[in-house]
Amino acid sequence: MKIGIYALWLRPGIVGGTESFLRALLQGIAAQDQTNEYVLFTAQDNDYSFSETDLWPNVTRHVCKVKNASPAKRIAWENMFFDREVRASGVDLLYVPVYCKPRSAKGSVPYVVTIHDLQALHYPEYFSAARREFLKASWKQDCDTAARIVVISDYCLQDLKDHYPQVGDRACRIYDPVLRGSDPASGQALAAKRNTQEKYGLEEMGYDYCVSSLLPHKNLTTLLRSLAEQKEDWKAGRGPEPVHLVLSGVGGDTERFERLLGDLHIRDLVSSTGFVSNEERDALYDGCRLFLFPSLFEGFGIPPIEAMRRGKRVVMTDLSCLGEVTGGKAFYVAEPESPKAWTDRIAEAAKQAAEDALERELSIGSSSAVCDFPEYDAEAIAAQYLELFEEVIRQNG
Repeated sequence: MKIGIYALWLRPGIVGGTESFLRALLQGIAAQDQTNEYVLFTAQDNDYSFSETDLWPNVTRHVCKVKNASPAKRIAWENMFFDREVRASGVDLLYVPVYCKPRSAKGSVPYVVTIHDLQALHYPEYFSAARREFLKASWKQDCDTAARIVVISDYCLQDLKDHYPQVGDRACRIYDPVLRGSDPASGQALAAKRNTQEKYGLEEMGYDYCVSSLLPHKNLTTLLRSLAEQKEDWKAGRGPEPVHLVLSGVGGDTERFERLLGDLHIRDLVSSTGFVSNEERDALYDGCRLFLFPSLFEGFGIPPIEAMRRGKRVVMTDLSCLGEVTGGKAFYVAEPESPKAWTDRIAEAAKQAAEDALERELSIGSSSAVCDFPEYDAEAIAAQYLELFEEVIRQNG
């Protein structure tokens, strides 16, 4: 097989979870498949970020004559020229890891598309009218014309079929791949943790960690209000001193976020790192007391899986797909928009985290992972995609 993979949309360090998804899938494919040939279609201004593929003998990069700094210009170029380049490349199939299948695709090459969620249908207030209409038109185009649609959880699969029933049996579920990173007990990971704690002025188990954008559905406001209430209770002698919160992520209204910290009088309790490397993110997981994930809506939710694999207790919601993909292994907040509910659940999880730390210190526990989740290994997910690609090519041969 000769398989094309669309990567023109990816803006390094900006698009968040979908970037993590594609890079993890590429690593899984590289480890899983040395037989088939791959063509990675990149843009002029993101091609540099895929330099690791130079070491993969069955992967070539095709740099398209467009830059993705302007999404509108990229989309216009794709609809005029991209399918022509795809067909000229000789690929048997084109995989699109996001929703933006070109409207001009002639159908001579089967397209497989991943739709990560239908958030704009559930939270339309978070999108401009133009953006909502573009997303809905793109999803309909995908469901009408793609050879297969992949969604990343059972929740999303049912959601897609409810809103776009024409997709029928062409839709299937393949979970997101989640990279493991280094062993938390390895010398490399321990050194990274020391360096990261020194960089941000953190103490071991002396902070809680959150990976999130600042978009409204991420529900950070509730988490910050919980922290403010904890601070007030402590000052009044009604509770323990609140633990510092470290936040990593990109996207959203940073000015509103900063105003909220001031209004709640918790600037001294919150640090924002912005975008971090995978190594630094893992180091922040390793040193934290708890991982907090207040999001109200996700297509999958990679960070809680990463944190639990590294032995951390997670406090989160179980909305949309989140209870499904974490398998009941987290501390779920029954009232996700109640600051008091978050305060109470964090206290319960902190008690368990202290017991976990004692077990590790006494070498009682057999594993540092709260849950290993082997079903999300990149190689396992890549194998499912390869099986799907083979099926589509066989059916369209």
